[in-house]
Amino acid sequence: MTDLRIRPATADDIDAVLAFWRTAAEGTSISDDRDGVARLVTRDPDALLLAEHTGELVGTVIAGFDGWRCHLYRLAVRPGRRRQGIGTALLAAAEERFARLGGRRGDAMVLTGNEGAHHAWRAAGYAPEEHWRRWVKPLTARAD
Repeated sequence: MTDLRIRPATADDIDAVLAFWRTAAEGTSISDDRDGVARLVTRDPDALLLAEHTGELVGTVIAGFDGWRCHLYRLAVRPGRRRQGIGTALLAAAEERFARLGGRRGDAMVLTGNEGAHHAWRAAGYAPEEHWRRWVKPLTARAD
């Protein structure tokens, strides 16, 4: 896609990102609120990448690096704009970021039931590791 711009999010983008995720992302996260995204943007200003086409937000990915592992979250492309290379461009930008930081392997959080996402991740060269299971414990009560 020509004229696609990928850039890090700023604090001014938080409300637009949250609104975008409500329509473009699969599922919700305990951190899908203004405070959660603000903490991310403050702590790691280059982690939340936005894809824009002619000023419209068309995609996101969080490319988090903790110094040990490269984690990918919230890869989302606006419905109606999918299969146009936006997700591919976001993943390329995330992988370039990881390489600059010395990362060696990326991992992605992908919902088990999101078959469409499985196809997209496989096409990008990612594969599930069935011998791993994610264990979680919420540290705060979710305020919905």
